[in-house]
Amino acid sequence: MSTEKTVLGVIAGLAIGSALGILFAPEKGTTTRRKLSKKSERYVEDLGDKFNEFIEGITDRFEAVKKEAVRMAENGKAKMAELEANGKAKMADFEAAKK
Repeated sequence: MSTEKTVLGVIAGLAIGSALGILFAPEKGTTTRRKLSKKSERYVEDLGDKFNEFIEGITDRFEAVKKEAVRMAENGKAKMAELEANGKAKMADFEAAKK
């Protein structure tokens, strides 16, 4: 949710800044449009970089969770094998005691 709010805030800021820049620009329209175009290109690049960082962070977190899940599954299998071996040994002891 925080990232979504940040992205929306950046987009809203770009729109408001562009509108105010056009309204209060002391320069010719072509110069102002050129400046706005360059600024918007930089903002788009920055936004793309932030988005890529966000995706990389999510990917890293996903990989860490996946590794932890695999580790937990392996531990669970090992514990089940141990319980099965203990159960078989107790059953063998029980069978031997019955004779």
